[in-house]
Amino acid sequence: MKIRSTKGFTLVEIMIVVVIIGLLAAMAIPAFQKVRASSQDKAVTNNLRQLSASADQYFLESGNTSVLSADLVGTNTTQYIKVIQTVANETYETGLTQASPVTALGIAGQRTVTYSN
Repeated sequence: MKIRSTKGFTLVEIMIVVVIIGLLAAMAIPAFQKVRASSQDKAVTNNLRQLSASADQYFLESGNTSVLSADLVGTNTTQYIKVIQTVANETYETGLTQASPVTALGIAGQRTVTYSN
């Protein structure tokens, strides 16, 4: 006499659970990537805003119409920004001119963000 246990899950039930988890992951990953890109763009825009504001301050104080971004960033007391934290391996323009937008290139290797005040 064989006694069969009815405890546990069948193969079909386990496969259905795996498919549902796969579908949820397929929907969540693109949403996560979109939120991450938006967050990076906002951080880069904030960096660009700081560069633009410091350049404007430099233009007012010196009377010049162009400046290198390296002259604005540093730990000396004459610099306007202590450090620019990169968030997605972006690069910022090296030369800034008065009344022109500031641009960051190569955000996450593919996007460009421009800020103008």
